[in-house]
Amino acid sequence: MNKKIESLQQKQDQALLGGGEIRIASQHKKGKLTARERLHFLLDEGSFEEIGMLVTHRSTDFGMEKERYSGDGVVTGYGTVSGRLVYVFSQDFTVFGGSLSETHAEKICKIMDLAMKNGAPVIGLNDSGGARIQEGVVSLGGYADIFYRNTMASGVVPQISAIMGPCAGGAVYSPAITDFVLMVENTSYMFVTGPNVVKTVTHEEVTSEELGGASTHATKSGVTHFACSNEIEAINHVKQLLSYMPQNCEEQTPAFHYEISDELRPNLNEIMPENNSQPYDIREVIQEVIDQDSFLEVHKDFAENIVVGFARLAGRSIGIVANQPIYLAGVLDIHSSTKAARFVRFCDSFNIPLLVFEDVPGFLPGTDQEWNAIITNGAKLLYAFCEATVPRITVITRKAYGGAYDVMNSKHIGADMNYAWPTAEIAVMGAKGAAEIIFKKEISTADDSNAKWLEKEKEYSDIFANPYRAAERGFIDEVIEPAETRKKLIKAFKMLENKVVNNPRKKHGNIPL
Repeated sequence: MNKKIESLQQKQDQALLGGGEIRIASQHKKGKLTARERLHFLLDEGSFEEIGMLVTHRSTDFGMEKERYSGDGVVTGYGTVSGRLVYVFSQDFTVFGGSLSETHAEKICKIMDLAMKNGAPVIGLNDSGGARIQEGVVSLGGYADIFYRNTMASGVVPQISAIMGPCAGGAVYSPAITDFVLMVENTSYMFVTGPNVVKTVTHEEVTSEELGGASTHATKSGVTHFACSNEIEAINHVKQLLSYMPQNCEEQTPAFHYEISDELRPNLNEIMPENNSQPYDIREVIQEVIDQDSFLEVHKDFAENIVVGFARLAGRSIGIVANQPIYLAGVLDIHSSTKAARFVRFCDSFNIPLLVFEDVPGFLPGTDQEWNAIITNGAKLLYAFCEATVPRITVITRKAYGGAYDVMNSKHIGADMNYAWPTAEIAVMGAKGAAEIIFKKEISTADDSNAKWLEKEKEYSDIFANPYRAAERGFIDEVIEPAETRKKLIKAFKMLENKVVNNPRKKHGNIPL
């Protein structure tokens, strides 16, 4: 028995080395951790249980039978993060460049199946050169098996992808289906076709970093939700993300202790500028309302005219969607609509209540927006809010104009509670434009057209540029003093915690994609 145990230990020790000391050193030289080191920093100490350590590939073409490594380029298993069960896979670039083979894919599929059966999040640490070319279509089939499971798991358990190195070709579609994507600056990249193919087809000269680096996807494409300066920061972001989520769609988010203090926030009474055209930072409003230091912004550098992220209110997770007046005046456009819609749908999938701060002058005009389908893309956010069954509360801080008023979680599309500050302006459009249309004839025939315009602008403003017409109709439940916002929200979310909505029976809706 001792010899057999010794043989087992030798096999385990060999598996722990992955592709060997030289390749591990090369990985470190690039400023990257190994697959196992990443899991060490992600999971609670001593909690990792590996599955499939001794798996090897089955390929015999191109001399592959002569080169086998235990684990076959991916470390899979389960463990805990802050005491909560998670399933993990971590691709090992030291073994065949982390390339995906038939058995590599089978290992990932196995832990995804377990995650679905047991209702726990899946975390993928991606570092792969793509499909293993030597295995041909078998490797491609392995990717499709993973994509299918990503899709089946969507909305059932949270899925997080941390891109720690290359992720190219078909490999990018698994992270794209997952809920959140994190990338590491200067060491990770994602693209469907690499710089060489781009140069051949379009004659563009571009580097891997420019084409698909963390900064590119965080600012231009929105593919990644978080661009992190190093791998440890990325891993810590994964842990922080998990703290706001339930284990699965059947559970509620974890409750955190918070100190009960005076819930009035007098600073909120001073945030709004006297001039309604002057910008202010909506993040200041968010920070005053939520539990201290609990805001985790998502997609911070993409579509900056809208702010989305997780926070805690009275110790419970909420999702926040807020127009940002300091960027494009907080208008809705293509990117901000899709960014917010995706976030709203995630929160609704996992029982995370939604809080909306509204200060929106409308949709962004222009040929670029219209020709690139602002109609369809704007409808995504509208659809997401209409479909959401979690508790939903809106606070109108200032402008709520036109169709954008409807889209931003209005009472008409199912919001549970709608509050407005006294500074709120709820109208079809701003007073200046409205006066020009309604009183066009009077203004054009007046002796002093500018004076008449100002007079009519004030007349329209007095009637509509306030929250009281909407409150009279019941479209606003209460006009509140800004300082009371936190107190009102805590009570309202508490009142809504047992909300149940029975939507019409259907297979699924057809979201305007």
